[in-house]
Amino acid sequence: MGEEHGDPALGGDHEGGAPSRPPRDDPEEQARQVCLRLLTMAPRTRAQLAEALRKRGVPDGTAEEVLSRFEDVGLIDDAAFARAWVDSRHHSRGLAGRALSAELKRRGVAPDEIRAAIEDRLDPEAEVSTARLLVDRKLRSTRGQPPEQRIRRMAGMLARKGYPSGLAFRVIREALEAEGGAAHTEDDMFPDEANMDTE
Repeated sequence: MGEEHGDPALGGDHEGGAPSRPPRDDPEEQARQVCLRLLTMAPRTRAQLAEALRKRGVPDGTAEEVLSRFEDVGLIDDAAFARAWVDSRHHSRGLAGRALSAELKRRGVAPDEIRAAIEDRLDPEAEVSTARLLVDRKLRSTRGQPPEQRIRRMAGMLARKGYPSGLAFRVIREALEAEGGAAHTEDDMFPDEANMDTE
């Protein structure tokens, strides 16, 4: 985002890389430079930037004006942030839609933008495939442990990543049967979600 620093509309008429320190009596310039600095480090939502400006004592009206201007020129785009977040966190951490939704909500993304990002970027079949990969990995690391313990560990791992219990237990059952542990997949081996271990 280096090129935006020189945009006079954003108050970035300084030379060189880092913004100069704004005058203490110019809250608008302070707000612009805080936003530019934070956006240069990483993408941020409007809510995250608004919170940063509040912590620095920028008046609410000035903050709203600067944030709206940044949205107008495309430097703040919560919908794009949500899509990128879903892509990144699903592929890097294996998070399911429920966990992704909670993370985006904590970052101030609007519910409709969260829903649109998950529907657009996370196909239900992709969720199932990722759950299977996660379970296969856990199967290898839990070999030799009692079946009940293996099931609890796998179910707890999937729950923490946002997978519904029905999907989790179905995938775990399939994986155990494929591994040759059909004798270990009786119904009473699969606890209710409330009893899941979070190891």
